[in-house]
Amino acid sequence: MNLDGVSQIMQRIHSIETRFGIAAAPTADFGKTLKSEMNVAAPAALPPAAGKAARPAAADGEIDNLIRSAATKYGVDPKLVSAVAEAESSRRPDAVSSAGAVGVMQLMPETAKALGVNNVYDPAQNIDGGAKYLKEMLDDFGGDVRSAVAAYNAGPQAVKAYGGVPPYAETQNYVNKVLDLYQ
Repeated sequence: MNLDGVSQIMQRIHSIETRFGIAAAPTADFGKTLKSEMNVAAPAALPPAAGKAARPAAADGEIDNLIRSAATKYGVDPKLVSAVAEAESSRRPDAVSSAGAVGVMQLMPETAKALGVNNVYDPAQNIDGGAKYLKEMLDDFGGDVRSAVAAYNAGPQAVKAYGGVPPYAETQNYVNKVLDLYQ
C-alpha cells in the first residue's frame, strides 16, 4: 500500500469520525510521520540481497568478536561456530525461522532457556548459547563434527537413531553447507 492509499483511508476515517461527532486526534502530519517511520524501519525489514544479510561493517566485527569469545569459552573452533552462524541466519541477530528458531544461532526458545539464554535476540547471549549447545553436541558425538552439526540441526535423538546424519534432505544440505563454510 502506498502513502496515497493510506491518506485516502485516513481521510475516510476522518469523514466517518466527523459524521458521528467523534473527536479524533489530529492526523495532518500522519503521512509525513508514516513516511519517516517507513524510512527508518525499512532497511531492517528488507530481505538480504543475493542471500546475504545487509549488515553494517561494525556489526560484522561485533558478531566476529562474540563468536570468538563464546567459542574460546566453550573450547570450540571459532571457525565452526562462525560457519553455523552463517548457515543458520547469515549471522543476523533479528532472524526468526518459520519453526520459531531465533537469532544468530537460530535457537529454539526451549533450547535457549535450557542453555541459560534469557534474551534470544541479544547477540551475545544467543551466540554464547549456540556455542555452548554446539560444544554439547560435539561432546555427545565424540568430537565428530559432522554428527554434531547434524544434531545441531535435527536434534541429537535423530542423529543417534540413524547412527549419523539423518536422511532428511534439509539436514543433509545443512551439514554440507556448514562443512563447506567451515573449510
